[in-house]
Amino acid sequence: MAFPSVSSGESPTPSRRTLLKWGLLGLSTTVLTTLPTTVFARSNNAIKTLTFNANDVGILNFALLLEELEAAFYVLALRSGKVTDPKEYDYLKAIGKHEATHVKFLRKVLAENVMFRTKDLRFNQAGLEAVLKDRNTILTTAVSLEDTGVHAYNGAGTSLKDPTYLLAAGAIVSVEARHTAGVRGLLNRPTTETDSEGAVRKQDLVKELNPFYGRPYDELYTPKQIVAIVGSLNILQNPITGALVA
Repeated sequence: MAFPSVSSGESPTPSRRTLLKWGLLGLSTTVLTTLPTTVFARSNNAIKTLTFNANDVGILNFALLLEELEAAFYVLALRSGKVTDPKEYDYLKAIGKHEATHVKFLRKVLAENVMFRTKDLRFNQAGLEAVLKDRNTILTTAVSLEDTGVHAYNGAGTSLKDPTYLLAAGAIVSVEARHTAGVRGLLNRPTTETDSEGAVRKQDLVKELNPFYGRPYDELYTPKQIVAIVGSLNILQNPITGALVA
């Protein structure tokens, strides 16, 4: 099925004041997101291709996809029964609520420019089983997803032109960074990514995006690099295309 066309005109985004109020005050009040129904056994006859154009709408929809993946992952992690420590369980539950809020937040910001629905996503059961096999794997996957989110928001943020969209991305990326630091603590790992942990090698970083490499700053990854990282997890079946990720 073809994607609905995205309006090329001015998007009906909320005001900055509304954006901040909704995004920051809503973090502690939202329930966990509804899982994509395709996490469970269903026919794969109509897997939607996710197409992201190289513009503000494409970038924020791409961010929405990452938030959908994170939100669904935490719901499944909590349901897996593999995280038995009450404090760890509560921490992952809190993060999951944040990610669910990010999904609703971005959908509100994008309004009629949202390009896919949660139920359009198709997950690979074998891939999910692999990342949910035990407590350590769950926490390690959580770190990978949150670190990827930080790199993705920072990398794409340089291309955003709409100040409301930029504010939306900035309001989320700092929360993602807190998430990864917290989960890293549960694994007794450094709170920030070490050079050896980076998913993209130093020589593959886009130099124009990373003028401060080697200093205490997060590296910026391109959307194409983010797609490769997500693909390595083998959990999403939807093909991803478009100028943004080319």
